[in-house]
Amino acid sequence: MKKFIEQSWQKHHPLMWLTLPLVLLYWVITALRRLCYRLGIKETITLPVPVIVVGNLTVGGNGKTPVVVWLVKLLQSMNYNVGVISRGYGGDNEGELLVTSSTAPKECGDEPKLIVNSTNCLLAVGRNRVKAAELLIEQAKLNNTPLDFIVSDDGLQHYRLGRAGEIVVIDGKRRFGNNHLLPMGPNREGQWRLDNSLMTINNGGDLLNKPNSGEHLMMLKPLGFKRVIDHQPMNDTFENSDVIAMAGIGYPQRFFDTLSDLNITVKNQHAFDDHQSYDHQTLQKLANDNQWLLMTEKDAVKCVGFAQKNWCYLPVEAQIDEQATDQLKQKLEDIKHGI
Repeated sequence: MKKFIEQSWQKHHPLMWLTLPLVLLYWVITALRRLCYRLGIKETITLPVPVIVVGNLTVGGNGKTPVVVWLVKLLQSMNYNVGVISRGYGGDNEGELLVTSSTAPKECGDEPKLIVNSTNCLLAVGRNRVKAAELLIEQAKLNNTPLDFIVSDDGLQHYRLGRAGEIVVIDGKRRFGNNHLLPMGPNREGQWRLDNSLMTINNGGDLLNKPNSGEHLMMLKPLGFKRVIDHQPMNDTFENSDVIAMAGIGYPQRFFDTLSDLNITVKNQHAFDDHQSYDHQTLQKLANDNQWLLMTEKDAVKCVGFAQKNWCYLPVEAQIDEQATDQLKQKLEDIKHGI
């Protein structure tokens, strides 16, 4: 059903018109909610540390996590102390939790674990993003390293959390589907939300061919396969070997396409739900000892404890053109100095 709905959004399936009454209801509810925050009926909490939200307008994976990692590293290169807050999807923690290199993905979720592994930043997860941010701020003070910025992994529609700026990530291939709101289309909000973003990032697609579109192209550069069991670089090649691919991300086809671009012939591919938990028994059935099992880094953080020597993952790195990066750096400097 999920796959049918997603395909219908992209192919403008006429059955989606049956959901029009629900679209109107969704629009009314979300518009009233925004109005309540604008009028102060609902409170927006402004924190003492500027918050930059990295999010998307559509449901499904857009490549947001690599952007969060890229932004954190960019701020660190500017000599800023930066922390990250995340909802912690896939984790079973009920409150707010500081995530470290020893925190199990089952507790904090796969994306927070990946972000900490990649940046070594201070990170907190929690359903209440404001409380998670306050926990970060307090912990940074205890460490005598006050925060200069907080990056919110997702939360574009979390209006209770005040923000100094937003970065919106678009899937360059699927874009906004049929351009309709949920459930008729994939959009949580209209494209008007792009107007005031610090940066609109197009993940791997064609940029809009019109002036002042504000889109900047991002490419996800593969960094070379590593073994899941010990994170060591792969010295083997996959030529003349059976290769099985798996991905439990928002848009698994993106990973499978990447393998094709790398000229890797895949015998079987398995798409799992985003944030799905794994166990040894499930994954062992996918590939035998004489086959390679390839996965994303997001999958790998959940498999380290029971990985086999023939399981590998492919880390990727977000790359955005230098001019766009310099423009963002200036905007971040202006935010920090209150300009």
